[in-house]
Amino acid sequence: MPMLATDLTQIESDAEFEKLLAENPNVMLCCGRNGPMCLPVYDVMETLQKDPKYAHVAFRAMPFDHPVARHVRSLPHTRNFMGLPFTIYYKNGEVVAATSSIQNKAQITAILDEHFSA
Repeated sequence: MPMLATDLTQIESDAEFEKLLAENPNVMLCCGRNGPMCLPVYDVMETLQKDPKYAHVAFRAMPFDHPVARHVRSLPHTRNFMGLPFTIYYKNGEVVAATSSIQNKAQITAILDEHFSA
């Protein structure tokens, strides 16, 4: 059963995380909770994953309090993050951008367009 209040595919195991990065060159992964800073980011991601412009991007969520979240929480990119969610953008398995706290659609699409242009 999904742990987060979103229709995004949720990563809840090491195998799922490894498969995600191995099979998808462009990944936006939002690691958060069911809270007021995270839910709007999930909503934007749900909208964007239906947009043909971003069909080449894998949009996924990860529960922050799940053991698999160590893959995100332990990144040097997130070391000084104070607010949830932690959102990581992977290009060919490497981190190309990372943000914390709430992000709006314009902020998210700016990162997607910069790093994942089709």
